[in-house]
Amino acid sequence: MVRSFRDALSEALNAEVERDDKIMVLTADVARAVRIDNFLKKHEANYVSCGIAEANLIGVAAGLASVGLEPVIVGFSMFIAEKPFEQIRNIVAYPGFNVKIIATHGGLCVGQDGATHQALEDLAIMRLMPKMSVMTACDVPQTKGMIHEICRHTGPVYLRLGRDRALDIYEEEAAGTRIGGADLLRDGVDVVIIAAGLMVENAMAAANELKKHSINAAVINAYSIKPLCKELIEKYLKICGCAVTAEDHQIACGLGGAVCELAGEVCPVPIERVGVKDTFGESGDQNRLYEKYGLNSDSIVDAALKAYKRKKG
Repeated sequence: MVRSFRDALSEALNAEVERDDKIMVLTADVARAVRIDNFLKKHEANYVSCGIAEANLIGVAAGLASVGLEPVIVGFSMFIAEKPFEQIRNIVAYPGFNVKIIATHGGLCVGQDGATHQALEDLAIMRLMPKMSVMTACDVPQTKGMIHEICRHTGPVYLRLGRDRALDIYEEEAAGTRIGGADLLRDGVDVVIIAAGLMVENAMAAANELKKHSINAAVINAYSIKPLCKELIEKYLKICGCAVTAEDHQIACGLGGAVCELAGEVCPVPIERVGVKDTFGESGDQNRLYEKYGLNSDSIVDAALKAYKRKKG
């Protein structure tokens, strides 16, 4: 089933506020754009619109957290992660306030909105932030589960979502959501594909294609970017002897960077990174952008063949 990340938001937020009325949902005047209209109809008292003023939005959230409320910020990745970086650093992460940031529209999947709205650096920014946990969901079941999980966690969390067109990878209630977790979706011994977000779907398709080349690929959904699930990833780096990382993000400092850092410390193996290569995006259909910028399943197959060849020497 193909569903939109945003369609899961109202349902998940409704459930959390009904469980805990200390949860406050905040936006920068994008309630309709992130599709939480149904939430507003039921829980208007638990909603704050701060207008198109993202720095102020972060300040309001920090203030609410300081008096024991549990703010959940919802908005576009570009404008609630990258625009108010200084405020997130100094008045959320530095004091360690219990603020959750749920960022939709992450990466090239924003499509026609173009380069100004395509956050390709947000995982790197948030991963560098002390005290900040960083998560990314691959489909609607995982989105719902992660919102459930992070609303029970004490401390700042950044949850990155796509925009639309997410194929369900998981059955409901079966998705991994643990901060610091990852899921082995497919076992293999020749190469491990470590993917996150929408790239998990492409990683699974690539693994199927690699069978035609007699390559048995493992696939890991590394949904927790920080902390990284080091045990599982290290295990498969050692089993497979080579790896591919795949993310809708710059190849620097996101998931690929985290995996390469881990490999450099504990298990140096050939690694190929699939992602945006030091450039900005442009306006266009998601699938065409993924093809142009090398984020589709064919690109993962090519990277896996290259990594496997490097392993063989």
